[in-house]
Amino acid sequence: MSRAILHVDMDAFYASVEKRDNPELVGKPVIVGWPGGRGVVAAASYEVRKFGVRSAMPMHTALRLCPDAICIPPRMQRYREISGKVFGVFHEVTPLVQGLSLDEAFLDVTESQALLGEPAAIARRIKESIRARTGLTASVGVATNKLVAKIASDLDKPDGLTVVPEQRIREVLDPLSVRRLPGLGRKLGEKVEAAGLRTLGELRTATDAVLRPLFGRDTPRMRERAAGVDDRPVQPDLEEKSLSAEDTFAQDLADPRRLDAQLCRLADLACERLRGRGLMTGRVGVKIRRHDFATFTRQRAIAPPTQEELTVRNVARELLSRWLTEHSGAKLRLLGVVLTDLSPASQLGLFDARLDCTVDEVRARFGRDALRRGNTIG
Repeated sequence: MSRAILHVDMDAFYASVEKRDNPELVGKPVIVGWPGGRGVVAAASYEVRKFGVRSAMPMHTALRLCPDAICIPPRMQRYREISGKVFGVFHEVTPLVQGLSLDEAFLDVTESQALLGEPAAIARRIKESIRARTGLTASVGVATNKLVAKIASDLDKPDGLTVVPEQRIREVLDPLSVRRLPGLGRKLGEKVEAAGLRTLGELRTATDAVLRPLFGRDTPRMRERAAGVDDRPVQPDLEEKSLSAEDTFAQDLADPRRLDAQLCRLADLACERLRGRGLMTGRVGVKIRRHDFATFTRQRAIAPPTQEELTVRNVARELLSRWLTEHSGAKLRLLGVVLTDLSPASQLGLFDARLDCTVDEVRARFGRDALRRGNTIG
């Protein structure tokens, strides 16, 4: 069975999440980023990219290129929440998932083919599941190695699916601009083009005399990369150290009942992310920040490890209650639930958490507010 690697890249992720949550933005040029002199573009919708706006561009430059763009401050907690659903789809297909960011990952689906079919079919399944659960689109590259899969995922955006069989790697890569080569960088890319090498095919067949002034001792490796040669393994990200959910309140809170409702909401969200990653936790903690910015943490080990919201919530409530007893009347500006000692979820854990999984499925289809636990309403 030949090696099968997927590179999945969400399309304009932050901007697409904003449009999903606010349909009035659909079809409009949207920039996600902080305005101001030092602000940079965190994400650019496809409508604004037509004007030359791109990620990491200074905000003032982006607004000069597209004065009518709608600027939205980033909501990282929301993006992490949606990312958890996306990665949940990945882990249903294979345990070999290497996350590169909230919206991008490599998947090794070599061993999944016996159960799920050919790599292209697996890629379509992933795209359909992501759309069903989040309302968003993803572009997928399918190849026999990570490098070619990553290049392929960018060839038909948005909502694309590009398959590059091993026997067609040179046919597909040779005509592409050298700028398509991951890791080349803008400045080095300019030097390579200035040397007369504009395509990957030209880079692949160039002599050492041309390449060594550009790449030095990396010349053999760069020639191999231009030829689509890459033997790097997909490195699973199950060694993730912690998952958390926290919130900074608009106004400091002191009412124990309101704090309890907030804590239950955060425990629910943290467990949803945990299940989305296919993990269990062996330690529950709370993060507490007073109005004077003094920060406290309390934690407790639990056995056996779990992903059930009820268990996590009860431990977190106990930890917060003890702290509030010691600090009577304290006003809090931030509260968080932190899950550590993570491990892959067992089938027993998944079975015991069937109610939680049903809640996840309903929320994925109808939105997070479709179902709310009673103890989160304060």
